[in-house]
Amino acid sequence: MTDQSKLEKLFRQHYRQMYRLATILLHDDAESKDVVHDIFAHLLDDSKDLKEETAEHYLLTCVRNRCLNMIRSQKIQERVEHLYLLDLDTTILPTERLDEELKALQKGIAQLDPPIYQDIIMQHYRDGVTFKEIAIRQGVSETTVYKHLRRALNQLRTHLNNK
Repeated sequence: MTDQSKLEKLFRQHYRQMYRLATILLHDDAESKDVVHDIFAHLLDDSKDLKEETAEHYLLTCVRNRCLNMIRSQKIQERVEHLYLLDLDTTILPTERLDEELKALQKGIAQLDPPIYQDIIMQHYRDGVTFKEIAIRQGVSETTVYKHLRRALNQLRTHLNNK
């Protein structure tokens, strides 16, 4: 939509309603404003022209979709953070047991099945690769990487608890 006057008119007519919907969905004023502003920025760059009779529906649908995408990505991030909290073990071991635990951990990693679990554990914890980068390397989604990592950690916990 290249005509700025039409865009300004749409902004004045629909901003409050769009912002209200975003606030209801996101419960965050700043993110709500960002969503609405991003939509208008996209419209400014877009070459298609909105009809006045369908503009309101189109704009509100855009707000809803962007908000749902933000919520979905936040939920994935929260699940990942929860996984990290599960992984934190603050137990301090005596130094003589440390070597023993390290060997048990290495043995447990070597026994992970399927082998993709070994790859993901090593890439993430040894090499510091993010879930997104691992997903790209493996050709799977970030959620799949998350699930593989969770299953691998469960196998390791079982292995270490049996030792």
